[in-house]
Amino acid sequence: MTPTRHCHECGWEWTLPGFPGRGDTCHRCYADLRVCLNCLSYDPRVAHQCRDRRADPVMEKAAGNFCEYFDFARRVHVPKTENNPREDAAREKLKKLFGD
Repeated sequence: MTPTRHCHECGWEWTLPGFPGRGDTCHRCYADLRVCLNCLSYDPRVAHQCRDRRADPVMEKAAGNFCEYFDFARRVHVPKTENNPREDAAREKLKKLFGD
């Protein structure tokens, strides 16, 4: 599969040239598109979840923002599933640990 620019929420593919503006939303689920979750610099493992040190911290990662360093990431869309086996296994281990 080839990486595409798509909505972080539903996977709708952005095919227009350039990047979305702050007011642009997904045509399918109406989620904001110019958000940290769609940015190439977004990384949940670093400080403020952004690899670009010049960017101001953004609290709402799924809300449209004015970040001037936004770069719409090209990724392979992986649909969100209801059940995450890794998360379920971790929850079971915690239940056993705490005797629930």
